[in-house]
Amino acid sequence: MFKKILIANRGEIACRVIKTARRMGIATVAVYSDADKDALHVEMADEAVHIGPAPAAESYLVIDKIVGACKSTGAEAVHPGYGFLSERAAFAQALADNAITFIGPNPRAIEAMGDKIESKKAANAAKVSTVPGFLGVIEDADHAIKIADEIGYPVMLKASAGGGGKGMRIAHSRDEVAEGFTRAKSEAKSSFGDDRVFVEKFIVNPRHVEIQVLGDKHGDVIYLGERECSIQRRNQKVIEEAPSPLLDEGTRRKMGEQAVALAKAVNYDSAGTVEFVAGQDRSFYFLEMNTRLQVEHPVTELVTGIDLVEQMIRVAAGEKLAIKQSDIKLKGWAVESRIYAEDPVRNFLPSTGRLITYRPPGEGHHDGVTVRNDTGVYEGGEISIYYDPMIAKLVTHAGDRSSAIDAQADALDRFAIDGIRHNIPFLASIMQKPRWRSGNLSTGFIAEEYPDGFVPPQPQGEIAHVIAAVAAFVDHVANERKRQISGQMRTARSVQFERERCVLLGTERLNLTLDSGDESLLLRFEDDNTEAYHVASEWTPGVPVWTGTINDEPLAVQVRPILNGYHLAHRGMSLEARVYTRREAELAELMPDKKVGASTKALLCPMPGLVKAISVKEGQEVKAGEALCIVEAMKMENVLRAERDVKVVKILAKEGDSLAVDAPIMEFA
Repeated sequence: MFKKILIANRGEIACRVIKTARRMGIATVAVYSDADKDALHVEMADEAVHIGPAPAAESYLVIDKIVGACKSTGAEAVHPGYGFLSERAAFAQALADNAITFIGPNPRAIEAMGDKIESKKAANAAKVSTVPGFLGVIEDADHAIKIADEIGYPVMLKASAGGGGKGMRIAHSRDEVAEGFTRAKSEAKSSFGDDRVFVEKFIVNPRHVEIQVLGDKHGDVIYLGERECSIQRRNQKVIEEAPSPLLDEGTRRKMGEQAVALAKAVNYDSAGTVEFVAGQDRSFYFLEMNTRLQVEHPVTELVTGIDLVEQMIRVAAGEKLAIKQSDIKLKGWAVESRIYAEDPVRNFLPSTGRLITYRPPGEGHHDGVTVRNDTGVYEGGEISIYYDPMIAKLVTHAGDRSSAIDAQADALDRFAIDGIRHNIPFLASIMQKPRWRSGNLSTGFIAEEYPDGFVPPQPQGEIAHVIAAVAAFVDHVANERKRQISGQMRTARSVQFERERCVLLGTERLNLTLDSGDESLLLRFEDDNTEAYHVASEWTPGVPVWTGTINDEPLAVQVRPILNGYHLAHRGMSLEARVYTRREAELAELMPDKKVGASTKALLCPMPGLVKAISVKEGQEVKAGEALCIVEAMKMENVLRAERDVKVVKILAKEGDSLAVDAPIMEFA
């Protein structure tokens, strides 16, 4: 077994590999760029080597620097994580040439399966059903349009060396093919150093189901069940689960056997994933193979009890698989949510900055539920513009799907992040969707369930009273502390004055009275004839998550102080709650609303990013919907379009500029 390994990656996956290596008694070496000098994976590893500037093309993607780090530290093997060099055959070969073991498949398998075009050819040769498409290299946009016309719309343009939703576009027309080809090619070059793009038929209303395979260097290959990853946005997976609510045992076996046959055909010898697009009738087609560990591997680990990173290390060290196919039993259900640094209310624009608050829910196993949080950040750390916007992967496991979803919803409510925008409210709202809970999924789920984008739901009826009760409790506890600090006398008059409260949830006003019970507060709402709400909690001011019970039902609500109230988040709801005395509420209603005027005279950068292209010139007349410029942030290219017919008066930014959020790019007439 290896004594020391190097992790050629960063963030949560580097931390994940370090944890398993440490448990196995293996020393670890981290590598880091300028942007990651204070990163969590650097702190966790036994050693760390600086490999260059922040851009990945100058650090994490430079093979010679990784090889040099291995030589300088004596690392015997390299785990690539996912992304970066993980599916680059040249990297695996360079390590082999320097007598360093690659903890992944052999270079020939990477070449055969890691390349999306070559993998489809191999699948065809192995008689695996594939999606109709063009497997050759596309010359230019006109060539792409010709192919798309022959296949029939809609089509998907995909980077041959791609993954993680990068270099991928769906096109419904010739115009969309032309633009999508250009964007996919550019993203592919930026993310993978390979700008080849291919085209295939896009299956309408599809589901994304993938099979985890594991092979050794002695010819043994098994499959470890499936994962469903149909909840996607911009072809980027958002929520994954294992097993899939679509499959029955017969379909699972057929998919698994096809995946194993394909892996054996290329002598696959590590952990890998064979991805399928599945119809609602359980028909399925080979999509691609990822010759690396997947982001969503934790859900498989939780339902099988198998540490995939450990297995990869053991296989790389030459050990035979100690697990047989008959040993694989799927137990319970697991759900994973990807927590991103992005603003779901602003069309999921990336968000960067310092994590002022980062308090994930507690990990561990309790009452039949397991909570796991894979992360590479810490409170006080920075979210950079240079890398993927993932903050953490929150995973829950329980005895059945419904319980796993409930556990995920509870865990999301207990996950407090501040300082940047994040997608926790969006993820929490998905957990409440009846369609999600019923398992009626497709890759179009998000677009169909949120056709106008994400708007946090507002509390209605009973849940409005529950949220208001938490706000009143929090306000009462905060006021009690203030009085204790100031030494104020609690006269009978002041107690009577404090009993009557008004909670404003957005524009909704709820009047209530408050009384102290033995170990709780008793709240009664004027518009509710039910019995009092018994609210109990040990919450103290400054704690970002309120946990307690209301009428003996456990509850968690994220709490952030604002002027005269609190910002509360729960089950996808995100709103301001202001708590007043009755007189204060009357006066507040007399205050005029501040109107925030939106500027239509300028294009402002919606996120911190790099200007990749300016598509217009000064003096140009532009129609609504036309592209104005392209801004790259967190490895994704974002096309900014005109919202109305305008004339470009002045261009204030140039290609290559790094812009802050709301920085002006151009002015309009």
